[in-house]
Amino acid sequence: MATGRLVEVYLDLLSQPCRAVHILLTCTKIPHRVRTMALRKGEHRTLDFTKLNPMQKVPVMVDDGFVLTESDAILKYLATKYDVPEHWYPRQPERRARVDEYTAWHHTNTRPHAAKVFILEVLLPAQSGSLVDEARLNRALSDLDDTLDKLESMFLRRQPFLCGDDITVADLLAACELTQPLGGGRDVLKERPQLQRWRSRVQSAVGEAFDKAHGVLYALRDRRRARL
Repeated sequence: MATGRLVEVYLDLLSQPCRAVHILLTCTKIPHRVRTMALRKGEHRTLDFTKLNPMQKVPVMVDDGFVLTESDAILKYLATKYDVPEHWYPRQPERRARVDEYTAWHHTNTRPHAAKVFILEVLLPAQSGSLVDEARLNRALSDLDDTLDKLESMFLRRQPFLCGDDITVADLLAACELTQPLGGGRDVLKERPQLQRWRSRVQSAVGEAFDKAHGVLYALRDRRRARL
């Protein structure tokens, strides 16, 4: 384990990428300190945080003065710098390339399509007080279905995890995204047994770190259920 100050991470656990970073830090026991950010309160727009990250987004990592602002880069940096099990981000070139292949694809497929379902079903109605736009939601669900098809046929195929026989940072990013619609009470993997088994393997691999990171999202789901 590299020595030095605690790694500081600025996180809002309602954010999918923030949860992925949180899970990795918890599972690997990298010494760290969480600086909790509430995006809904505009804490990412303060002057101090804007100096740290002019893009005003989380997660942000500060490691002994080194600032990093993108979840994919943060996960790979942590897995590379610190003495964590190699499976998280393999050193062998072909295996590492498989992780990079998924994470490159993730940001224009799994992430936007799963997030859009949550935005249309939860965030926009909460912010505007309007009803869910069912037509837009159905289109978003259709786009997400296409992504789920590819996850099954291209990435999982006959292997237990997205990039091979063991869990990697790619699985964390994907699992956190695909759990996000649960905040609105929607399990997008309900009719997908292959992906359900994959999600169960991810949860088993990281243990209580998964539910700990998702506690805020589960609470949101439960509050919505109580109002129905």
